[in-house]
Amino acid sequence: MVMVGLLPEAVVIDPGDQVTWFSNAGTLKVEFDAQRSPFASNVFQAPAGTRLSSGATRPGLTPGSYRYRLWLNDTMVGHGEVLVRGK
Repeated sequence: MVMVGLLPEAVVIDPGDQVTWFSNAGTLKVEFDAQRSPFASNVFQAPAGTRLSSGATRPGLTPGSYRYRLWLNDTMVGHGEVLVRGK
């Protein structure tokens, strides 16, 4: 889980895992590059106080680094990275 405000620079997951972000400070949006998202969607949004889950990684995903931008109340507040390990 990524706690906004205590944002780790990188989160390491295994194939099939998901990432969860949380902020009670406002509306949260996570945006991956449209051509390089490890998940079924490249944009995730949730209102304040709601856990924002990515869902499982896409089947057959190539292990590697997937960078994203993090927005809070429509203001970009940071960047992050999801590292997907090989099997």
